[in-house]
Amino acid sequence: MKREEGVMIKNRKERSDKKRDVKPTISTELKNCIYRLSYITNTPVKDVVETICEKGLQSRIIVENLSQYFRRDFQYKNTIFIGHLERKFSHKEHQSGKKERITTRFNQTTYEDIKRLSDALDVTPSKATALLLDVSVRDSNLLNAFVKTYLHGKLDKMRMKELKQVLQYVNKNNPYQEDISWFTLLSIIYEDVKDNTVNVKDAIHGWMDKFK
Repeated sequence: MKREEGVMIKNRKERSDKKRDVKPTISTELKNCIYRLSYITNTPVKDVVETICEKGLQSRIIVENLSQYFRRDFQYKNTIFIGHLERKFSHKEHQSGKKERITTRFNQTTYEDIKRLSDALDVTPSKATALLLDVSVRDSNLLNAFVKTYLHGKLDKMRMKELKQVLQYVNKNNPYQEDISWFTLLSIIYEDVKDNTVNVKDAIHGWMDKFK
């Protein structure tokens, strides 16, 4: 309680689960990729960014990739990445071309991890988020895990098994050297049926029926 001009005012207790807004500036190309991922998974953009960044912070590969820019020490689990002050991260060099702002929200725990990362990089939390997002999206394993987790939540075990078989078939007959990912497969499905349905589950089911 506090008193102002003879009136007792109750202090507001800040919620422990309150989220922090972060608005990183990213390349238009990366923003388009995020929006596409949001569209094909029917997930709000801010949630896509939040999830990918959280997965990136948990990935040793991503942290090792980022460590080349560390100016200060950064601890990942039991590993200490040594920073060097002569390093300097150039946001302009890393993301060339037109840039746009995107909005996300982090819970307090994730925000503190972002803050530790920004301290190691010697940049603002928003710039650290932009770099983390860019590096994480480029990691096919992380992106695959995101889409696969989404599909598991939308399809029953039988349909998921069938979709895996379709992906194996597509990759077996793929003329290109690089395998098609879950993200690419879901993009292909949506492009093929987007004019006929807006329901993700129905879109996948309808597309898979053509392989029977």
